[in-house]
Amino acid sequence: MVEYAIELEGINKSFGPVRANRDIDLSIERGTIHGIIGENGAGKSTLMSILYGFYQADSGKIRVAGKQTVINTPNDAIDLGIGMVHQHFMLVENFTVLENVMLGAEGAQLLSGGIARARAELERLEQEYSLEVDPDAIIEELPVGLQQRVEILKALYRGADTLILDEPTGVLTPAEAEHLFAILRQLKEQGKTIVLITHKLREIMSVTDNVSVMRQGTMVATRRTAETSVEELAELMVGRRVLLRVDKGEADPGDTKLKVENLTVKDARGVTMVNDVSFEVRAGEIVGIAGVAGNGQSHLIEAITGIRPALRGKVLLDGAPIDVTGDADPAMLRTRGMAHVPEDRHHMGLVLAFEQNENSILGYHNKPEYNAGAMLKIEDIRADAARKIEKYDIRPPNPRLKTANFSGGNQQKIVLAREMEQDPTVLVVGQPTRGVDVGAIEFIHNRIIEMRDQGKAVLLVSVELDEIRSLADRILVMFAGRVVGERGPEATEGELGLLMAGVEDGQVKAAE
Repeated sequence: MVEYAIELEGINKSFGPVRANRDIDLSIERGTIHGIIGENGAGKSTLMSILYGFYQADSGKIRVAGKQTVINTPNDAIDLGIGMVHQHFMLVENFTVLENVMLGAEGAQLLSGGIARARAELERLEQEYSLEVDPDAIIEELPVGLQQRVEILKALYRGADTLILDEPTGVLTPAEAEHLFAILRQLKEQGKTIVLITHKLREIMSVTDNVSVMRQGTMVATRRTAETSVEELAELMVGRRVLLRVDKGEADPGDTKLKVENLTVKDARGVTMVNDVSFEVRAGEIVGIAGVAGNGQSHLIEAITGIRPALRGKVLLDGAPIDVTGDADPAMLRTRGMAHVPEDRHHMGLVLAFEQNENSILGYHNKPEYNAGAMLKIEDIRADAARKIEKYDIRPPNPRLKTANFSGGNQQKIVLAREMEQDPTVLVVGQPTRGVDVGAIEFIHNRIIEMRDQGKAVLLVSVELDEIRSLADRILVMFAGRVVGERGPEATEGELGLLMAGVEDGQVKAAE
């Protein structure tokens, strides 16, 4: 007989007039990796938040290991052996790994005794599950992949038998994601049950045993992963056939609109992150920059867009120089025709406490169509926001809704609509589909191609090789702050991967 770790029956949850979950039934087999997929806003995270005690269902039953139970708080879930790793980590950044793991579970009246026992248990868990991380490292000094390990260790330390991971690869490089999947497979072999919330269909096909599909708050299907396909899952998610490749014609490049010459950029520690980089982007083409995260791509686009000063080098925007070593700033560059979709929409693209209509003009609020001098034209701004909502299919279609209440994919569409609708000469896009579901990915890719076909010069940075190969007309590969090679979109993943790993261009060509 099949043993179930978790059973949900008839789960309903509403937030005011919005029904986030409707009569959800879900059974998760013990000792398996069970994927839950759906578009942004489909109700996946709400359902798992009910299981973890962040929310309480309006109606329905929860059974854990066959026994009906009530989960009112995360402590109740932890006591039942359920742990959760959130999309945005719940760590105290200036605490050590050990302090974060034992926080709230110190286990002794005298802290020193609790620390000694926690250190020993942490070392055991690290060895048993191949989750090695320095227990005395400060969280803010660790890369995101190791921070995620700390979140997993926190759950295991509290005795989790069922581990929920919410969009765990949204902040990881491809290599870090593969390492995470190896860890999840090992946890499964040790008898743990894994619930993986994601919108990335490749990940589902790679690592899960079963997959459930949610759409608009309902559970529409559950499949054995080996008996389904990417195409079927995409159609179940969106409710229609989805084009999983980018349909685009040949580029017709014109004049050079962005030219970068010998650009060198250092970080706050004085480490050279961009080393003597030169390239150009012409009207009517997309130039993609590929590379493992941390190889200078972020510092490069921050220097080009005026966020970070360069040490030396030249940048020409539509033939006119930008003072990237001194006075350039994003506001000035916007007036000169450069639009920027930043890599991190939360920290650099949006003010989450603002309404959607306020974010839809952020950075452009002094333009005469939005500003009457001393006062903003509020009604015009809201009407403009409503037009963008319709054109970019932003859900829910409410310009007065706080931006924090939109899903990640719809937050990304708010940023894209704001920047693309300004009719820029040059569009710089960082990680355009990070944390975005398959339906929104298709929409965003089509909009980027439309910008190219309208004669815009597009500079695209992405860690997703499939995205770079699908969209870019020319591909530059960065490694250790340098451009180590240039390829066309016909380049293979293996060829680009060698360049991303630091193999010199000449050696790659010799190996072909």
